[in-house]
Amino acid sequence: MSVAGKNLKYLRKLRGWTQEEFALKLKIKRSLLGAYEEERAEPRLEVLELVGEIFKLTLDELLLKDLGDTKGSYLAKRRAQKMATGASEISFVPVKAAAGYLAGYADPEFIDELNTFTLPMLSPGSYRAFEIVGDSMLPTPSGSIIIGEMVSGLEEVKSNQTYIMVSRNEGIVYKRVLKNPKQRTRITLVSDNPEYQPYTINAADILEIWKASMVISRANVQPRWDVNQLATVVSALQEQVTTLKNKLN
Repeated sequence: MSVAGKNLKYLRKLRGWTQEEFALKLKIKRSLLGAYEEERAEPRLEVLELVGEIFKLTLDELLLKDLGDTKGSYLAKRRAQKMATGASEISFVPVKAAAGYLAGYADPEFIDELNTFTLPMLSPGSYRAFEIVGDSMLPTPSGSIIIGEMVSGLEEVKSNQTYIMVSRNEGIVYKRVLKNPKQRTRITLVSDNPEYQPYTINAADILEIWKASMVISRANVQPRWDVNQLATVVSALQEQVTTLKNKLN
């Protein structure tokens, strides 16, 4: 029997997907994927071809090589493919991968398996792209992609700037950050949409910080506010600023 079933399990876990998520991508039932992974059945050819497309692998590699025992060569191949472009690759974290990212953000193997792209207008640095959902950062619409540049520590964060904050309790959020010099163990996260109240998080819970460098959003979906709505927004923001100033003082 081939090692294809074992490879499916290895690749799924490498990407941080559940069996249900992987089965949906392969257009098969979860129970059938379980049978493949437990080596109770051999994966069909069309399933292996789809796996090959997703992970850039050949049928020979899926059928004959135990990828779990040859991580170095497999990952080296993926890295070589990324470096072939000659440009800095930006790993993309979609909403569906957010839970897996919290567990694998520090795992080079997990990061290597994220989809990547390049943007020539960015200056040299370490970047990552995150998909955001919801209306808490309007006028930035839901579904936008935030390109963030890595920040090494909280001391480099500038107050009133926007960041992707990755933390144990809040997960991945895109917010405006306010720092209080008198309270260094906590920071305040503020939404651009004044309907959402600011909240604080513990500095010790922060796993990663990415300074927002660019926003990519779909055309023709930018929300439009009339004059009355904008007046309401400005008033609410003024109230929030006053409240926050009082707290900081």
